[in-house]
Amino acid sequence: MLFNTFEFLVFFFVTLITFFSVPQKRRWFILLLASYFFYGYWKPSYLILIAGSTIADYLISNAIGNSNNKRKRKVLLITSMTLNLSLLFLFKYFDFLAGSFNELVEYTGGDYNVKILDLVLPVGISFYTFQTMSYTVDVYNRKIKPEKHFGIFSLFVSFFPQLVAGPIERASNLLPQFKKDVFINYDRFASGAQLILWGLIKKVLVADRVGIIANEIFNNHSEYAGFTLIIGVICFAFQIYCDFSGYSDIAIGTARVFGYDLMKNFKSPYFANSLTDFWRRWHISLSTWFKDYVYIPIGGNKVVKWRWYFNLWITFFISGIWHGANWTFVLWGA
Repeated sequence: MLFNTFEFLVFFFVTLITFFSVPQKRRWFILLLASYFFYGYWKPSYLILIAGSTIADYLISNAIGNSNNKRKRKVLLITSMTLNLSLLFLFKYFDFLAGSFNELVEYTGGDYNVKILDLVLPVGISFYTFQTMSYTVDVYNRKIKPEKHFGIFSLFVSFFPQLVAGPIERASNLLPQFKKDVFINYDRFASGAQLILWGLIKKVLVADRVGIIANEIFNNHSEYAGFTLIIGVICFAFQIYCDFSGYSDIAIGTARVFGYDLMKNFKSPYFANSLTDFWRRWHISLSTWFKDYVYIPIGGNKVVKWRWYFNLWITFFISGIWHGANWTFVLWGA
């Protein structure tokens, strides 16, 4: 597991003091070291994965940016996406599909089994994979120029405040910030610290506490009456929101203290007045990612009605799969 709350705060203050103690031109390096330490603290061997993804996308994106050959650029883009999605599939989905296949074979009376790999899912792989893919797509579409500074690009991929659970940042927003000079600013520090504290309150005092109630009711649902089950659902609604938005607040606040701005990830979603409005307010960085890199590229609403409905369906279907390797997520997305 990653740091507990106390360990994170120690790590945060040590990194902050070191960051503002070195010259401006070296601060990106301090953050890069801190980010790799943060990630490697959980499982050092998996640093190879994030480093490998970083190197591959750096080389491919620069090759795309330096080429005017349409076919070559497309091949490079497909190569990048294949590499990233293959890693995601191997660690997150292979065992799920293999297990489902084995159950189907057993149900039909067969005796062939696919070997289960039992690989530990790398923390944050869904987030940094999507972040690097969107970067490469933007370079391919000439929306941004490829980053020439390998260290800065590495920091973009591994920036520790949002590495584990987002927000999924766009290169056009974050990369330029790593190149600007940052200074200690009381207002930014105060507002960032407030966000961190608010995030910890959401996570520790609300989500973790109501989660105990929700888990008890859900795990023993047959023993409770309808009203108690409703209480469990309400507790779960608070748990999932406060857990996820709490982490986002901690991430945004941490980045702000260092002088960087991450995008807002939640906007009072439970006050939405429609399902459409809800998805504009919930996990905004992911919703907009799917809109820009899945929904619009396959046609969006600029098509005949049946295809528009299909585009909406396939976008949410993929979103469901992204959230977890389980048939419940597949059905929820569908």
